[in-house]
Amino acid sequence: MGTLTNYYSLLEQAKRIDPSGAQAQIVEVLNRKMGDILTDAPWLPSNDIWTNKTTRRGTLPTGQKRKLNQRVTNSVSRTTEVMDVMEMIEDYCEIDAKLVDSSPSPAVFRSGEVDAFIEGLGQTFVGDIIYSDSYKDPDSMHGIEARLATPDARFVIDAGGSGSDVTSVIVVTWGQTTAHLIYPKNMPQGMGVKHVDKGRVTSETADGKMEIYRDHFEIVGGMVVRHPRAIGRVGSIEVSGDDNTFNENDLITLLNNMEKGPGTRIYMNEIIATQCQIRTKDKSNVYWQPGNRALAGEPILWFGDVPVRVLSREILLATEDAI
Repeated sequence: MGTLTNYYSLLEQAKRIDPSGAQAQIVEVLNRKMGDILTDAPWLPSNDIWTNKTTRRGTLPTGQKRKLNQRVTNSVSRTTEVMDVMEMIEDYCEIDAKLVDSSPSPAVFRSGEVDAFIEGLGQTFVGDIIYSDSYKDPDSMHGIEARLATPDARFVIDAGGSGSDVTSVIVVTWGQTTAHLIYPKNMPQGMGVKHVDKGRVTSETADGKMEIYRDHFEIVGGMVVRHPRAIGRVGSIEVSGDDNTFNENDLITLLNNMEKGPGTRIYMNEIIATQCQIRTKDKSNVYWQPGNRALAGEPILWFGDVPVRVLSREILLATEDAI
């Protein structure tokens, strides 16, 4: 089997030219459904350069019953601080200038690569929103499942599956005071997402010089959970068989325990979404509703009044470890 490299070859160029000699249209079979997470979530500037501090109310004054002529003692509220970190994802696209200039459409060739890099970095970032653990990897943000790793029957519900072939359904209430994404406050333009076309440059290494076209890509961001009841998870869902599979009762329990609002969204992969859509055919079903596809942007599925977003199983995995 051939070895993949980080550079483009004549063979790769030949595959991108169709028999008529025109630039071939690439079928993007590696594009994934990302569940609209990046557009569902508000993006806000951090309140520090590389981190964001959230101050939460920890306790409330309770007051004190008193009798006539009896004094009462003062009480106070307490607060807690939560620090959230950001991560940096970067990449470069470098292509031999001769390959680009000899292609049927150099602009189309380069724009196609830009699309591929943006898609790839976007998938990495969405995967990190779900799975990254800053305690295990200091270079990463702290993702949803790392915050919801221990079942508590309220915000983390165990569906009972076992092994490393299970999945989760995630619920997030996006909003400025609940959960949102952040970008560095000193990077307002592009909200932490940058693509810089470096153009044609001379690449110099220990092996010599070469004319190349270079693009630089960067995402700098993280996730903030301001309200602890803004995120929830039904985990350890078996993706096949008849036992410990997805159960609407778990999702009902989770939603009733959470902080809900206009920004509440349910995220599941296409395996669970398929099971749920099949249930919409049942005339006695009272929870699942198909979306009206005639309305632009409407989700394909609703659970009560909450939109359901579908992610690819390559992003919201069907190979999670049981919680």
